[in-house]
Amino acid sequence: MGIDLGTANTLVYVSGKGIVLQEPSVVAIDQNEKVALAVGEEAKKMLGRTPGNVIALRPLRDGVIADFDTAELMLKSFIQRVNDGRSLIKPRIVIGIPSGVTGVERRAVMDAAVQAGARPDEVYLIDEPVAAAIGAGLPVAEPTGNMIIDIGGGTTEVAVLSLQGTVISESVRIAGDELTESIIMYMKKVHNLVIGERTAEDIKIRMGSAYPTHDDDDVMMEVRGLHLLSGLPRTVTIKRPEIRESMLEPLSVIVEAVKRTLERTPPELAADIIDRGIMLAGGGALLKGIDTLISHETGIVTHIAADPLSCVVLGTGRVLENFKQLERVFSGRSRNM
Repeated sequence: MGIDLGTANTLVYVSGKGIVLQEPSVVAIDQNEKVALAVGEEAKKMLGRTPGNVIALRPLRDGVIADFDTAELMLKSFIQRVNDGRSLIKPRIVIGIPSGVTGVERRAVMDAAVQAGARPDEVYLIDEPVAAAIGAGLPVAEPTGNMIIDIGGGTTEVAVLSLQGTVISESVRIAGDELTESIIMYMKKVHNLVIGERTAEDIKIRMGSAYPTHDDDDVMMEVRGLHLLSGLPRTVTIKRPEIRESMLEPLSVIVEAVKRTLERTPPELAADIIDRGIMLAGGGALLKGIDTLISHETGIVTHIAADPLSCVVLGTGRVLENFKQLERVFSGRSRNM
């Protein structure tokens, strides 16, 4: 079983079946009874809309487990769902994690998987950029330089890979969540409008762009929220350039991380990257014009993976199915190592 345990979404791959689950990483909990009311898509619908005794929360922040008990509960629920409600038959589990996490954070992920039903010696961790590169179809086993940028919900992973290993990598805790947060702050500051996380995410998906275009900069959208001064519901109209401006700061952090990684890349591998280009994966790769922005800033052709959202989980699946050939890619072989 391969798992992409993401800040925003969790995906599960089962050998022989492919991707069998793709759900938001959200859990709704009844605080009085201390039980989970909903997990995944159903829980996400409750974000910002729950009564006092119910809280909808995301157990992962910045790509790592922030609430261990809730993360364990979520993992257990997803694994049982994949197994049609039956208890787990102790599978081998490969989990994608950010490359910049600490030893304590790695242990937390392993412990959560074991508590959810996996065998301690069969939990393997793989760095997300490596998994994303394998899932995107890059030839990571060859002695050539491959550059991958995986923009998730909590972290952006930039890595140069060769011969099944990471040559240079950088992990910044600026990604999709910060882009959403920057829209919330912009609406409050410029339009005096308070909006929720779900509304901001909807704006990002529908109106977000990373690079100016002439054809659709006049696209408009109505946004509803609470007016700060009157305290009453209000509707305002926004244009695409406004949203691009609101996301400038987090996008510039991502671009700087890419530049820093390129500066540290050995010359031979840098030459390969110029020839082959940069590969973009993760949900952030779906932001309109982000490939153009990175191409413009680095001077290197940037491609978007065929299925950017699924790259990490597809990579964990390919590792599972070619376990002996790709054994060297693991960042922490198992719980006991």
